[in-house]
Amino acid sequence: MELRKITVKPLLKWAGGKTQLLKEIIPRMPRQYKNYIEPFIGGGALFFAVQPSNGIIADSNAELINVYQQVSNHVEDVIHYLERYENTEEMFYAVRRQEWQGLPPAEAAARMIYLNHTCFNGLYRVNKKGKFNVPFGHYKKPNICNADNLRAAAQVLQKVKIVCGDYLQVLSKYAKFGDFVFLDPPYIPVSKYADFKRYTKRQFGKQDQVNLADKVKDLQDIGCSIILTNSSHPMVHELYHDFKIDIVPAKRYISCNGQGRNGEDTIISIEPTKMETLITASEFNKVQVSKYPTTRFMGSKSKLLTEIWNIASQFDFQTAVDLFSGSGIVGYMMKAQGKRVISNDYMHMSAAFTKAMIENNATILSIEKAKQLLLGHSEDDHFVVNNFQGLYFSDDDNQLIDRIRANIKTLSNPYEDAIARSALIRACFKKRPRGIFTYTGFRYDDGRKDLKKTMAEQFLDAVMVINNSVFDNGKENQSINGDALELANIKNSLVYIDPPYYSPLSDNEYVRRYHFVEGLARDWKGVELQENTKTKKFKSYPTPFSKRQGAADAFSMLFAKYKDNILLVSYSSNSLPTRDEIVTMLKIYKQHVDVVPVNYRYSFGNQRERIHDNRNKVQEYLFIGY
Repeated sequence: MELRKITVKPLLKWAGGKTQLLKEIIPRMPRQYKNYIEPFIGGGALFFAVQPSNGIIADSNAELINVYQQVSNHVEDVIHYLERYENTEEMFYAVRRQEWQGLPPAEAAARMIYLNHTCFNGLYRVNKKGKFNVPFGHYKKPNICNADNLRAAAQVLQKVKIVCGDYLQVLSKYAKFGDFVFLDPPYIPVSKYADFKRYTKRQFGKQDQVNLADKVKDLQDIGCSIILTNSSHPMVHELYHDFKIDIVPAKRYISCNGQGRNGEDTIISIEPTKMETLITASEFNKVQVSKYPTTRFMGSKSKLLTEIWNIASQFDFQTAVDLFSGSGIVGYMMKAQGKRVISNDYMHMSAAFTKAMIENNATILSIEKAKQLLLGHSEDDHFVVNNFQGLYFSDDDNQLIDRIRANIKTLSNPYEDAIARSALIRACFKKRPRGIFTYTGFRYDDGRKDLKKTMAEQFLDAVMVINNSVFDNGKENQSINGDALELANIKNSLVYIDPPYYSPLSDNEYVRRYHFVEGLARDWKGVELQENTKTKKFKSYPTPFSKRQGAADAFSMLFAKYKDNILLVSYSSNSLPTRDEIVTMLKIYKQHVDVVPVNYRYSFGNQRERIHDNRNKVQEYLFIGY
């Protein structure tokens, strides 16, 4: 978005203001977006530079928000009060002693502007009682009342909604698909001179930073573009390792120590999981894809949907076959595009997801019925309580899991069954640190909000999210739990192939990571717990993709079986067979073979110590044979 001709300076000097970083931030903004949302408005440097025509600006600092509201609605009154102030120490302290809440709102706004322009370093700081306590600045000619700038600012402010509120509440209420969100929270201190309390009397601490990072992922999943700034602190790099992080030099103009005035900021750019260009059929489809429940499922292609659809949309096909559905997101995207979808996976839990949200066109599980599943109505076999005590969840959670398992069996509608089973699986994912079952205990509990919710709350939340994702695309879609080489009569379709990636450097055993939730999906029927293992896993399903030659042979057989279709294949640059080997195999059956490389970063659920090395930076190859 280009800067407007009108020039507006920020109304206030603000610790952490972004004026010096505008040339870095503005080029990183999306070219198009629906609403501009800034929940830590502060001095508003980016807002006044960009001058959005619609959106939300907000802050939890009620005095600050009053300034923006009064300038927007009563700018002449604010100017009138400002013109009465003088740059004297006597008047400064007299005004500072006033209780702003007891003043007329316009005078309270003028008071804050006056104190900000005449206090030491333009610093806003309050004590434990919320009282402004910065001393007089002794400036010769501070610009107390810039009437022209105030009137120009009023024009800009009148185009947006101004809200006083906590950032989480503001984002939850207002952020929607296609919006741009700029996040400039209080920085994580990087030195002993840093001050967490320049903004309000409430400290923005470590847990707030964790909560913000969780919210960023939620915003990405609903389709928002996000830019976030913070200090270049190890915690920032850890919280946002999945995203693009640029480090830029910055001066700390407000600092009590000269040595602390030079530093480094991070600018974190986050593209939405569902890009604006992903869905082209209708506005309904744009919204629909964003409703698919997010997972931390290994190998999920949620971040590659744009590239996958950009390729697929060039071909004329009515049926999409997802041979290795995994999380189900690719099949769901194809369903939202109006395609008939055949979704397959050898894992029962994946088949449960696609039964609930792809094959199912209309059925939901009522919240009343879901709540009944939490109660002890049916005979309970205590399987989880007896076999998994102390391994993954608390005793109370284990009892609840068994109770829900027993009650699910009373559901006669297969789609209600699939929704309930998927919701229970999702609840276990959410309650399990890192979402995997390759370790026991709770040593990775970092206090994030998902881990604080009860299992019952997670289950009911999951039911609501899954219900919200159910829609009818007018096609008879199908969910299959089977072998990809055994599907019958697939012709004249687009076949998407995303098998487990074989690499000698890492495992591709989904069952090993997810055996507990896969057991839930199967109700542990047809499997035998390996009692000698600490994790009580069961034997992994046989798959040819667990060995190098087996993977090559499996690709060859898949290409031969589905040769009468458009073939779209996902595979990683650090896996085997190699890119050239896959191209060679495809060319046996297809006249045209193209390869689209996509830069990609994997986040390994059980290898956090490797996050910052280069082994999780790879290219994802999309092969298209036609």
